[in-house]
Parts: sequence; C-alpha cells; structure tokens
Amino acid sequence: MRLRFSLFILCAVVLPGLPSVAQMSYAEESAVLPDINRRFVNPDFDVWAGRFERPGREVYDRREDIVKATGAMRGMTVADVGAGTGLFTRLFSGAVGSAGKVYAVDISQVFVDNILRISREQGQANVIGVVNTRRSVSLPDRSVDLVFISDTYHHFEYPQDMMLSIRAALKPGGSVVVVDFRKIPGVSSAWVMGHVRPNEAVVVEEIESAGFKLAEDNDLLRTNYFLRFVPAPVKK
Repeated sequence: MRLRFSLFILCAVVLPGLPSVAQMSYAEESAVLPDINRRFVNPDFDVWAGRFERPGREVYDRREDIVKATGAMRGMTVADVGAGTGLFTRLFSGAVGSAGKVYAVDISQVFVDNILRISREQGQANVIGVVNTRRSVSLPDRSVDLVFISDTYHHFEYPQDMMLSIRAALKPGGSVVVVDFRKIPGVSSAWVMGHVRPNEAVVVEEIESAGFKLAEDNDLLRTNYFLRFVPAPVKK
C-alpha cells in the first residue's frame, strides 16, 4: 500500500469556509463526453445486473475486499455514486448497519427503483434512493461520511461539477474512494482503451483541481485502481 445519486433532489448550499462553485470554477464546465450515459435512460435492469454482477469482473470478484478497504463502519452514512444495479449499495448497507444509511445514487430512475425494490425485499431499510443530475450528486450538504465511486468516474459528463457537489456533501473528516479501470497502453484491454476517457493520472489531476488531495493509493486491485481523496485545506 502506498499512502499518498428518488428521494432527494436538493439545491447546493455553500458550506461555511468552503469556496462556492463559482469561486472554484473558472467557467461553465463543458461536457467531456456528451451522451455517454444515454443507454442508461431506460435500461433493462436484468441485462445490466448480468453484466455488472458476474464472476470474472474484478470489482465483483473482490467486492468484499473493496468494501473492507473503504473503512465503512457501523453508523456511517455512505453514498454509492453510480450505484448501477446496487451491488455495492447492498454490501455497504450491511457494513453500516441499522444505525447507518446508504444513498444509492444514480442518474437512472430504473436502476434506483430496482435497487430500492431489492433492498426492501432483503430487509435493508437503511437504503435511500437518489436520482441525481448530470452535474450533481443531488445530496444534502454535510450528509455523508464516505462517497464511493466504482467504475463510474469515467462516466461523469461534468467531472468538475460532480466533484464539487461531492465535496459539499461530505461531512467534516469524510473521504471519497474512487475505483476505476487502469488505462495503460499495451496492458489494458482494447475495450478499456476505447471506452475509458481518463487514465489514473488524469483522474487524480481532475479531482485535486476540484479541491481534494490524494490521501491513499491502494494496490489492492489489478485491472482497477483504488484511490482515496480527502478535501484539501481551504486557502485563505
């Protein structure tokens, strides 16, 4: 180890001492990959569950290890951003227990509705569904201890705006864990090279430019990286 998103649609409120979006963004952000999420407007949930929750997919095979590495504990509030079919939402629900809660955040109403259905069927009353927007995670300010983003950062159409909204949603002492595909020429698959926009270095640069600093680079995974970010001190 090397240290180094439909129940809530809320307007952003600036945290005391935290620069506003206007102060931290120099101009209206343009979409880096417009319409990359079009296929999730009305997805077939069962088809995507078969793709996301299958043996051979690293984040599925190592799901328990990943959740443990995030440090999620009883009583915490976790946001699973880009929750998809709810694989990690369900695991975090168990990790935080009845005293905690998990926001299942996704831009797809279909995904969120089905996550809530399955969670209720499994008795997980601590799961809250959130249909977010393309620019925001649509969470209350200072509401979460941990934001978890698995194989989703590369789907952010407005990464700067998204990360600013995530920073506002973090409680003091909170952190963001990003798990995404390693993009290495000659090593990564052709699908990754053609589908994934940013490599790890670009992800770090973009997130740090939104007011975070890299706190942990964990070598837990092989085809994915595991990075933890915390809010950087506000410059006065």
